[in-house]
Parts: sequence; structure tokens; C-alpha cells
Amino acid sequence: MTEVTLRPWREGDENSIARYADNAKIAANLRDVFPWPYSRQDAVDFVAGCVQNEGRGQLCRAIVVDGEAVGSISLTLGSDVYRRSAELGYWLGKPFWGRGIMTAAVTAMCREGFGTLDIVRIHAEPFARNAASRRVLEKAGFTLEGTLRQSVYKNGEMLDSCIYALLREEMP
Repeated sequence: MTEVTLRPWREGDENSIARYADNAKIAANLRDVFPWPYSRQDAVDFVAGCVQNEGRGQLCRAIVVDGEAVGSISLTLGSDVYRRSAELGYWLGKPFWGRGIMTAAVTAMCREGFGTLDIVRIHAEPFARNAASRRVLEKAGFTLEGTLRQSVYKNGEMLDSCIYALLREEMP
């Protein structure tokens, strides 16, 4: 497996992120806030937002392979009655798919989240048709809690999504 590092975002990551994020297959499996096409300005705005929001209810990390930022992973704290939970979100550049990189990144991010945040639960909500993302979560120890039928409207169609969760005491 390829060695994976997670680190805070920094100036200079914009070019590689713009290159890897500009992929319709990635955008098709993410929320609409993730643009497609993905421009260099989108990357500039994203990196700046991650830097500014660090420690403000969010952990956002660059997924680094061979010294280059090739994807993103984040934990966003819930609020109100969900304040002891965090939502996990991630994407990875297509050239790096199928190499165990995302499973390693998810595991590392969950370990960091449970170690630094006052949370007991991390959850993720992949689209039901995204078998690769679902498998990443399962390999990282997450449990499928349920399917939300026709819960997502993406690219003109209604899709199911799945709720996966990992509790602090289940961390591998």
C-alpha cells in the first residue's frame, strides 16, 4: 500500500487540488457544494476556507501521497444535540483509487478526531450507489446503520443514501 499522510492545508496545495478535483466522477458522488468543473479559483477558495476554519468546529486535512495533496478529508462537528458527533467527508483524486489510500486516511482521521475532539460518534453519508466509498467505511470499521430512501437530489435524479457510523469505543 502507498504511504499516506494527513496534514493541515497550506498555501501551495491549490494547483494539485485543482488538477485532481476537476473530475466529473468525483463530483457526481459529492454534495453540490463541490463544484464541477473545478477551477483553480475553487481550489484557492477551498484551501483558504480550510485554513480559516481550522479549530472552529472542523478538522480539514490534505491527503498527501509522495509529497503532493491528492485529496481531502474532514470532520465537521455537529451542533445542539449533535454536538458530541462529527460528520466525515472525503474525496480522492482518481489516479489514487483502489490502492487503500482512502481507508488509511479515514482510519487516521477518525483516530485524530477521537483523540482531539470531544466526540463519541463519527458518521458519514455516502450515496447508496457509491459502492467504493461504502467499502472504505466498512474496511475502516464503520457500521451501516440504515438507508435513507430517495434522500438526495443529485444531477436531476433522486438517490438513496446510507448512514454509517463509528463509535469511539469501536475505533480499531
